[in-house]
Amino acid sequence: MESLITFVENEFVTKKEFPKFTPGDTITVYYEIKEGEKTRTQFFKGVVIQRRGSGATETFTIRKMSGTIGVERIFPVNMPALQKVEINKKGKVRRARIFYFRGLTGKKARIKEIRS
Repeated sequence: MESLITFVENEFVTKKEFPKFTPGDTITVYYEIKEGEKTRTQFFKGVVIQRRGSGATETFTIRKMSGTIGVERIFPVNMPALQKVEINKKGKVRRARIFYFRGLTGKKARIKEIRS
């Protein structure tokens, strides 16, 4: 049964090619929003907190600060509304899920940048 599910995912789900990003990276996600009959592109720029799942069900969580309030958004990798993903900064973190980042404020909330 499991092999059947993976077969259907591989055959029928359209895969989008995005650059490789990991937790700790600062990325900008451009996605389409439909308002009535109009569509517009909106972007969400923040730090990747986690990547989760695999195949068609893979998701990633981005966190940004809006004023003094932290905002998190979960994006499925295969969401049809996703247009593009830009990597702004590569970050150096030691964990795959950086939930401790939620509790940090000020200078402690910085992530060291990897310069290549």
